[in-house]
Amino acid sequence: MTPRSGLVGCVAQRHPARRIAAAVLVAWLLGGCASLAPTAWSLQVPIDLPAQIELHATPFFPQSAYQCGPAALATLLVASGIEATPESLVPEVYLPARRGSLQVELIAATRRRDRLAYRPPPSAAALQREVAAGRPVLVLLNFGVRAWPIWHYAVVIGYDSQRAHWLLRSGTTQRATLGARRFDGAWQRADRWSLLALAPGELPATDEPVRYLAAAAELDALGRARVVLSSYRAAASRWPTHAVANFALSNALLQSGDRPGALRALEATLALEPGHVPARNNLADQLSRQGCRVRALVELARARRDAAGGPYEGVVEETRREIEAIPVTGPEPGDLSPQCTPAP
Repeated sequence: MTPRSGLVGCVAQRHPARRIAAAVLVAWLLGGCASLAPTAWSLQVPIDLPAQIELHATPFFPQSAYQCGPAALATLLVASGIEATPESLVPEVYLPARRGSLQVELIAATRRRDRLAYRPPPSAAALQREVAAGRPVLVLLNFGVRAWPIWHYAVVIGYDSQRAHWLLRSGTTQRATLGARRFDGAWQRADRWSLLALAPGELPATDEPVRYLAAAAELDALGRARVVLSSYRAAASRWPTHAVANFALSNALLQSGDRPGALRALEATLALEPGHVPARNNLADQLSRQGCRVRALVELARARRDAAGGPYEGVVEETRREIEAIPVTGPEPGDLSPQCTPAP
């Protein structure tokens, strides 16, 4: 197989100027099949995890020639609750000219089925934590060398620290064992690439909010805002002190029509990070739309000060022009209502 070199990163989706989207911030924060033969080596497991585990119920799809990509992805999707077969995935992820599948196609096919294509941290401990949580993990292995790679997709379904091996659904073998040393070398030569298919609202075992928000933002960018709303809710619940998690939730709530909820999430963001320019810009915009003109201009003045010389300066200026262009025919009744009162 011939995967594309490099890892798939975050895409900043372009949105209307007044509402700065969470995907932009998340992007800024970031960044032929082989046979298996076990070898001996130690396999370290975090002390809070079991010494061995196997996900016996993980489905198995024997691969056709050169088609371990569709087979491995079908395994992952069915385990996540999505109906799929290798045959149904071949048109989406298999490239006959290359006799293989690229990572970007596997990720895109996962997202098209409303699953978060989550990239776990590149460590054995991260794989072990996900498997211990009941999730099989798709991995890319290179059984050759970097100059002459032999690519292979497989699905990790367990590990055994006493026998020092990993358990996989691989090729035509339903329960393949691969020694820890050979697995680590083959995985390292594939840049430790792995993939989870998470249902919206399902959280990974690893405590990586930026990685999770990046996966949700990519799905959101495809127009699946309602689908990922539960994911943003889950993120803000698990990481309540993470400003971007609350900001992402505010955008999703706004798109769903829940303006009061969006305002609360924006205020929560600013309580955590008062200098969060996109949140204050969006708060000013929403307050203006609710008739809270006076408070909107107060919030916008703060946003302008904080944005001066930065990447959001132009967006904030556009918001100011639009708010100030709204005709004023008298006192704004909304400015006297509780919703226009700044949060303590």
